[in-house]
Amino acid sequence: MKTIAVYPGTFDPITNGHAELIRRASSIFPAVVVLVSGSPRKSPFFNTEERVGMVREAVDLCGGTIEVKCFKGLLVDAVRECGAHIIIRGLRAISDFEYESQMALMNRRLDPAVETFFMISTEDHAYLSSSFVKEIASLGGDVSTMVPPGVEQMLQSRFSRLKTEKRGGNK
Repeated sequence: MKTIAVYPGTFDPITNGHAELIRRASSIFPAVVVLVSGSPRKSPFFNTEERVGMVREAVDLCGGTIEVKCFKGLLVDAVRECGAHIIIRGLRAISDFEYESQMALMNRRLDPAVETFFMISTEDHAYLSSSFVKEIASLGGDVSTMVPPGVEQMLQSRFSRLKTEKRGGNK
């Protein structure tokens, strides 16, 4: 039986740090399913379809057996639907561990068969977050080393459109 691991997240947008973790996970596990949260709870900047598309483009560059799906609801339910029992979570700093360990314990409470594997980010990506990327891009900063090329283009396009709409609304 093939071991399937899932890597869930909002990916708003996917960063090179996320892509690196997916690549590394796919070298360990025979199959990785990237689960893009369809929940509007976090009020994502990009809609679900855009985020799924960005993740698919990024994982095409990773190699390995990687599938991308959208999910809503409880993560443990989505994990079961994928035929998996392993959740991959990335850690950049000790502060991530506090939150992630609570989430892992809650997921285990909801389904004792689900295990969470923590992977430490590489030094190159330890500082990187989707929030930082969006803020830098919104101020016209260069995010080309932080996100896949397609994501950079989508960020530039979206922020350019928002600036144009704002200027047009001020007339």
